[in-house]
Amino acid sequence: MPELADALTPTLAALCGFAFLAGFIDAVVGGGGLIQLPALFVLMPETAPAVLLGTNKFAAIWGTASATLQYARRVAIDRQLVLSAGLAAAACSFAGARAVSAMGDAALKPLLLVLMVAMPLYTLWKKDLGARHAPTLSPPRQALTGMVIGGAVGFYDGFFGPGTGSILIFAFVGLFGFSFLAASASAKAVNTITNVAALGWFVSSGSVLYSCAIPMAVFNVAGALCGARLAMARGSGFVRLLFVVVVSALILRFGRDIIGG
Repeated sequence: MPELADALTPTLAALCGFAFLAGFIDAVVGGGGLIQLPALFVLMPETAPAVLLGTNKFAAIWGTASATLQYARRVAIDRQLVLSAGLAAAACSFAGARAVSAMGDAALKPLLLVLMVAMPLYTLWKKDLGARHAPTLSPPRQALTGMVIGGAVGFYDGFFGPGTGSILIFAFVGLFGFSFLAASASAKAVNTITNVAALGWFVSSGSVLYSCAIPMAVFNVAGALCGARLAMARGSGFVRLLFVVVVSALILRFGRDIIGG
């Protein structure tokens, strides 16, 4: 099988490069799925979609978890809020996954596009949004609101997926009064919980190509560590700017999908 290994080497090298970039972006503002998953579909067109999704999830979860650990060492994370939101999101993601098989995602894309357009516009309009960390809700209300938001975002993640991290960050900033840096840290923690639930299904169904997933995971972790450290060094202003850039890319992606569809 040496010829096969040689043939796969350039593809794997390219996938590892995309995994590093995805881990970097995702650690700061989410949106890593915009980079890593399309790369898998483009570079491995003969592979079953379920296997590509599982491979992507396996590679991404290690970067998300490592970024969460990096943030936890230097940024205060509200564990009660993260746990309540994360568990609700994990539970509802299964409902979303079942719903998409029955409904399809075409109806959701226009609604998501409206949300995506509103997010950067509101961020740019409110100059002080996310500039400082000033939680606005009491702990009980914060936990309850976290469960509601986590459930809604988890359902969307299971139903469709792209942009979940960015939506979570916007929710933490707009609804809870978090700074962009604290919101990014909290979003990573919630994403880790939901990704563990999703990965369990992919692993149990044999939908992970480990020969690609393991090296991609290594590079995704490296990118995530670099992204988290840069975000903490540069602060909320840097995260805010990159948030607007990544969400703008999401807008272009969904706008193209809707026009193309």
